[in-house]
Amino acid sequence: MAPATALTDEIAVTSLVLAEAQLPRIPTGSAEVDRVLGGGLVRGEVVLLAGEPGIGKSTLVLQLINGLISGGHETMLVTGEESVGQVSLRGARLGVQGDRFRVAASTSLPAILAVCDREMPTVLVVDSIQTLEDPSLDQSGGSSVQVRECAAALVRYAKATGTIVVLVGHVTKEGSVAGPKTLEHVVDAVVSLEGERGGALRVLRAAKNRFGSCDETGVFIMGDRGLEAVSDPSAMLLADRCPGVAGSVVFPGLEGSRPLLLDIQALAYPTDLPHPRRVALGLEAKRLALLLGVLAQRAQLELHKSDVFVSAAGGLAVREPAADLAICLSLYSAARDAPVDQRVVVIGEVGLGGEVRRVPGIERRLREAARLGFEQAIVPQAVTNGPHGIRLRRAVNLPAALDLAFCETERASVKVPLASGKGGR
Repeated sequence: MAPATALTDEIAVTSLVLAEAQLPRIPTGSAEVDRVLGGGLVRGEVVLLAGEPGIGKSTLVLQLINGLISGGHETMLVTGEESVGQVSLRGARLGVQGDRFRVAASTSLPAILAVCDREMPTVLVVDSIQTLEDPSLDQSGGSSVQVRECAAALVRYAKATGTIVVLVGHVTKEGSVAGPKTLEHVVDAVVSLEGERGGALRVLRAAKNRFGSCDETGVFIMGDRGLEAVSDPSAMLLADRCPGVAGSVVFPGLEGSRPLLLDIQALAYPTDLPHPRRVALGLEAKRLALLLGVLAQRAQLELHKSDVFVSAAGGLAVREPAADLAICLSLYSAARDAPVDQRVVVIGEVGLGGEVRRVPGIERRLREAARLGFEQAIVPQAVTNGPHGIRLRRAVNLPAALDLAFCETERASVKVPLASGKGGR
């Protein structure tokens, strides 16, 4: 056997007992951001903040820098998309501490690393990673090679110096971070700012987090003074709800570990189109098609000659099958023009056989519903315990849930007949 090649660099080997088990957290000044990051930033961490253009990423980083300055931390913003004067205008509108706010405008990677060696900031923010260029690379700025190599150089700098680096990245029309997918692999955390640019609601989610959970969500409202944290999202999302309207059902969802009450709305209207429309806003279109099939087969609710519109009101996206039963009841309510009791919340996954399946986090969801004054909950049969103040109404399958939600007189008096001309079940 050939002798092993001698190593030129010595590698230190230790154990987990001797290694530092917990790294100190640096609060950002925003409780919602700290919640998503797992308690704050960590020395040497590289965070990728992603989002569509105009969603509020630059506004968020200015507010984070201002919060870090208030906490006594040295920060520096490197902007490649705006001039220093433009950043100053936005900062004045947001009320940041301009005298302590350090900013530089550059797209040159070597120049940025050189100024960091001189200034030695605790937190470096680069807005955005797509604007950086390394002159040693034979590629134009914004190319996949430039984005990947510039990000890798900043990661090496962060690990070597302990500097926290926040990279702002744009999202393409396909929903992925512009540049190669490996950009998400080299950073420690990927957080995305989501929402409708025409609306005020913004949601911050973690897609990756080496130093915390990926299950937390931050909720903000975009106002004149920037992004304002929402301490009670459930109350905000239900504030404009009109009780007694057919097609409206309240669903207690979970965004990470945070329970949120959402208004699931549906509308079914007869149409002469050969292919009726199926529109899902804030919900999965494939999930809607599946539930329409279950309603037709298990509850005799034929909507094949009706346009169907379903929406999660408020701007939040519902990505969990726990909303299946609420969607089914909202569709049935809309087709029958029979409102669901405004004091009832609905939760449960619906299988292809029409069975109502249990979902995680039932107790947390129902506690949030009880806090906001709801009195009843239609839940899967397997749920045995609920919080004080909530009466559990258990359903083994979809027909049983319909019986609980709509009394016989309501189900018999059909104001808007089904497209197929059939009556109730």
